Formats: sequence, structure tokens, C-alpha cells
Amino acid sequence: MTARTFQAMNPATGQPLAPAFKVTTPGELEALVTAAKNAARGFAASSPQQRANFLNAAAAGIEARADAFIEAAMQETGLPEARLRGEVGRTANQLRLFARVAADGSWVDARIDHGDPARKPAKPDVRSMRVPLGPVAVFGASNFPLAFSVAGGDTASALAAGCPVVVKAHPAHPATSRLAAEAISEAAEKVGLSEGVFGIVYEDGYELGVKLVQHPEIHAVGFTGSRAGGLALVAVAQAREVPIPVYAEMSSVNPSVFTAASLEANGAALAKGLAASISGSGGQLCTQPGLLFVPVGEAGDAFLNDVAAKLDATPACTLLTGGILNAFQKGAAGHLKAAGVQPLTQASAPESGAQPQLLGIPIAQFTPDLADEVFGPLSVAVRYDRIEQVTPILAGLEGQLTATLHATDAELDSLADLLHVMGGRAGRLVLNGFPTGVEVGDAMVHGGPFPATSDGGRSTSVGSLAIERFARLRAYQDFPDRALPPELQDANPYGIWRLVDGERTR
Repeated sequence: MTARTFQAMNPATGQPLAPAFKVTTPGELEALVTAAKNAARGFAASSPQQRANFLNAAAAGIEARADAFIEAAMQETGLPEARLRGEVGRTANQLRLFARVAADGSWVDARIDHGDPARKPAKPDVRSMRVPLGPVAVFGASNFPLAFSVAGGDTASALAAGCPVVVKAHPAHPATSRLAAEAISEAAEKVGLSEGVFGIVYEDGYELGVKLVQHPEIHAVGFTGSRAGGLALVAVAQAREVPIPVYAEMSSVNPSVFTAASLEANGAALAKGLAASISGSGGQLCTQPGLLFVPVGEAGDAFLNDVAAKLDATPACTLLTGGILNAFQKGAAGHLKAAGVQPLTQASAPESGAQPQLLGIPIAQFTPDLADEVFGPLSVAVRYDRIEQVTPILAGLEGQLTATLHATDAELDSLADLLHVMGGRAGRLVLNGFPTGVEVGDAMVHGGPFPATSDGGRSTSVGSLAIERFARLRAYQDFPDRALPPELQDANPYGIWRLVDGERTR
């Protein structure tokens, strides 16, 4: 029987790209998950330094393939070279961040409460720590062919936790995915880890992805993509005999509020920054500011006219896939049909691209449908008369990844209620900046209440805290020292921070 193949499409030309990729068979999928299962125990017991060496080697492998990555990804995604070169650096830095977290080892949150047999009743010796869940399924994202895909944050954090990973490559960029898989596999071999620590699945549909999530040896799922895709995986995971967590980052319009004083003080610079934030990467960022609250009056008019002019001067964007372009066009047309909506941009879009669009509507005519995400370079500006009108609308929005306030320092105290509501709706609050830059570090939170994420904002998919998604707590009661994991042994051989009888110590 001839193996089934598929080809990625160049979104700029609509032409298929060589080479053709063989679709993973169900038998090969089973073998990959079995290998991950067999590798799980040894990988969980690997030392913090070995995992760190693995991730550092993967980062070096990504950088060594930078030119090949950029060539492949430019053809498969239509994204510009500068954006992709930055993404190579971000991906390598992400891997190195988790190498540092793994090497330090303190993320396991080891706790020791020594026993006291003389107490009545006797007090047991109890020790606990986070332990890896086991094999994890990761789904590559369309809009970040590197940083949220095969070697992205979900993979890096799961590997740092000691979980083998089986990745479902995104069908839009298989060549880019294969390069990343090669870097990770070579790194695993270099540091002496089992082949089963990492595997990759290729498919141009959904069947194998569903089978992967259904497999009883998969213990968690990482996903970045559409709400429909994320919720479908959640439903599959919850229908299993043993349900598993799905960490899906899905949809967000990232509301941004501008005060009149901020526009009067800094309107020109804000217009330049906002136009870039709306249209950068074709607007195909989960943190794109898709909903704006702008005051009526001269300052607000001048600001929106300036933003619209800058967007009109921005060339039409090649979107990642034909399906994403069609969805963008349909969503923009739907917004334009809503009562009270007026187009503020004037440039017409070519059939094959997405022209950045800015729409306006009075706050009295705003409806929740206008807060639905249109993935691409489109934003809706809601014109308010008084800032107090904005708070109840923000309170009624769905959960968001970010919420942004542009205000002067003198206004902050009077805007405490607005900020409180923003904090209830979003995982990250931005003051006088733009949400599209997501810094990778220890403090970053890239999550938020549903439907920004499937877990209601209890975790993050960016930053070192992401490692906690792929671990669970385990306690050991009255075990002899030699039978405990090294992290809980009295000698503390890894030198990690621990909570010992209530005191934080090494």
C-alpha cells in the first residue's frame, strides 16, 4: 500500500511546496507513544543537569539551523525574514531559560516536615515535591512556526519537567517542523537520552491528533490555536476513560483603553505604536489589540485618523494559510454589517491578502459580537463619552490574555475601579505599552480566564512558571532516606531550595 503524503502550500502564491511529507500511520503513532512511555521513568529520574544539557544542546541546534529555518518558514508561512530571525532567537532563548530552570531544580517545590515519634499521637515524616506527569502531546501553532511549535514553549517546559513529548506538527509548516525535530532529537542523542524522549507526528488533518490525545499513555496536552480547535481537544481529553488536562491558549481581543489625557500628551507616538501593534505579523498574534476604547472629541478623532492613515499606508498582509485569510475576510465583513459600525480605514484589500482595517462604533451601539476575535489585522474602536462607561463593558467581556490602559500617572488613582475590572478579565495588564510583545522570563504570564485559555488562567504558556503545567504533587510518608528521590533526601544532593520544617533553605 502506497504511503499517503501531503504538501504545504505557499500562502503568497497558492502553490504547493516540495517536498511531499509522508503522513504518520496509526502504527507509527502507536510506536512513538510506546517509546515515550518506555522513556518516561528514566527521563523523570534524570538529573537536573542532564535535562539542562539537553535543552542547551537543542538551543544550539536551533541556532545552527537558523538560515534553513528562515528559508523554509518564509515559504511556508509568508512571514518576513526579520520576524522569523527574531523567532529563531526567541526559541533558542526559551530553551535556555528552561535549561536554567531545570538545572536549578528548585521548581519542584520540595517540602520536608520531619517526623516526631515522641509526639502523641506520633507525627509522621512527610515529604513532597512536584513530579513529571509522563508523556505529553504538543500541537504546533500556525502563527509561530518555531516559538510555539515543535521546539516551542510547551515542548521546552514539558522536557524541563522530565516529560517525554510527542509533537503533532502543524500541517502548514512541515519542513520547518522537521528541522526543529532534528535539532531536538540530535540533542537528546548527544546527552545520552532515550529516543522516546521526543517524537513527531505529521498529518494534514485531525484524525491522528485526536488519536494522540485519546491515547491512554498521554497525560497532558499543550495547544496554541483557535478556540474551535482548542475546545475540540478539550472535549476529546474529557471523554477519555481517564481525563487529562489540556492547556489550550485560544482566543483574545486584548482590550486597550485610551484616556483623553494620554492622547493629548502623546497621541502621535501612540498612533504609531498602535498601528504597528495592529498590523505586525499580519495581525496574526494572540495578543493583537483587537478592541479599542477611545474618547470622543478632538484628541480621539485625531488619534484614530492618524492610526487609520498609517494602516492605509501599510501593504496588505499575506496571511498564514488560505483558510485563515477566508476566516479573516468573513469576520471583517460580519463586523462591517453590524449596526453603527463605520470603516475608518479606506484602502481596499487585494483578493490574495489582508489589508489592515480599523472600524469605529459609538459605545451606545456596541454589542458583544464585536468583541469576537477576528484573527488578523483588524481592530474595532469603541468611542466613549465618559471613562465610567467603559468599566461595565470590560466587566462583560470574555476572558482575555491581556488588557491595556493608556493613561497619565496623575489619573491612575481615579482609575482603580477600571484596573480592578481589567485584572478580573485578563492574565496580563499593560500600562502605556502595547500587548503584542510577550517577554520570555520568570515573571511573564501568558494566560487568562476562559476562553483565552482552557484552564481559566491558572497557568501560563510563556515564562518559567509554564513548567508547573506538566507536573503533579506527590508526598512520601515515613520513607527511609535511601528510598526517596534525591530532591527529598536529607543530604540534598542537587543543592535545591527546599522548605524544611517551615524554613526555606538549601
